[in-house]
Amino acid sequence: MPKVLILYDSVTGNTKKMAEEVAKGVQEVEGVEVVIKHVDEAVPEDLLNFDGIIVGSPAYCGTLTWKLKKFFDESVRVAWGKVKGKIGAAFASSGGLGGGNEATLYSILTVLMNYGYLVFGLPDYSAPGVTAHYGAVSVGYPKEAEQKACRMLGRHMAEYVKKFCKGE
Repeated sequence: MPKVLILYDSVTGNTKKMAEEVAKGVQEVEGVEVVIKHVDEAVPEDLLNFDGIIVGSPAYCGTLTWKLKKFFDESVRVAWGKVKGKIGAAFASSGGLGGGNEATLYSILTVLMNYGYLVFGLPDYSAPGVTAHYGAVSVGYPKEAEQKACRMLGRHMAEYVKKFCKGE
């Protein structure tokens, strides 16, 4: 069965809520397992044990949190280059408009691409004017449109891992 890891960091609970919504989206696709882990619970081997990873972070100075950066820095010896062909995506939250969500998504996607993940965003609209080209985003606590974008991201990931990783 294809497996998806949702790896996140959260300080205020906003990114955690997004992670939960992403997981709901994965669960919409039958035959795909999903595991949610806070970065404090993750180990480098997790990167090898899942077909897809969706990484979520609050925006801190336009980049992922230091805990997520540290996790990926310390996982190099175990997983770098060994996840080629696995699928990756990202989501981010910020405290306000102009809070760095897109830059944070870029930083996450850059890390994933360096590891060898194939990455994707969302060309779909979750509500009028709400797109998630580089991944799902939220300003503050995720409202319904942002939650919907998170679920769409999770559903797309589940569909992709089924198709590309397991040939279904």
